[in-house]
Amino acid sequence: MVQYITHSAAETRSLGLAFGKQLLPNSVVCFYGDLGAGKTTFIKGLAEGVLGVPEEEVNSPTFTYLNIYKGIKTLYHFDLYRLHSVDEFLGMGFDEMFDAGGVCCIEWAEKLFSLELPNAIRVEMAHLGNETRSIEII
Repeated sequence: MVQYITHSAAETRSLGLAFGKQLLPNSVVCFYGDLGAGKTTFIKGLAEGVLGVPEEEVNSPTFTYLNIYKGIKTLYHFDLYRLHSVDEFLGMGFDEMFDAGGVCCIEWAEKLFSLELPNAIRVEMAHLGNETRSIEII
């Protein structure tokens, strides 16, 4: 486990960028944290590291569950805040993305509690005040 403290959105994005550059195809990154913890901000940086796309092109797919971004690699960005069940996730075939050769980022990954994701990287984020965030990568 590695813990970081960031003091601005720019620092959080920068950490995500450095992290994203290290990810291999079929990486699954599960994000945990309350609303406002910085998950999407981190993923914007990660997308730049994985794909080389500017952060402005990355938005949370809250109402659609999934955004797919193509670049150097493919990024599957899930936001499961509104997901009702694991069966709903599986029924949409989203689990097929785990082995599609891209990188999967899953916000609200706790909604998939009963799925076994043995090689997933866990990123726990907490809002510490103002723009300060605690980020643990496990």
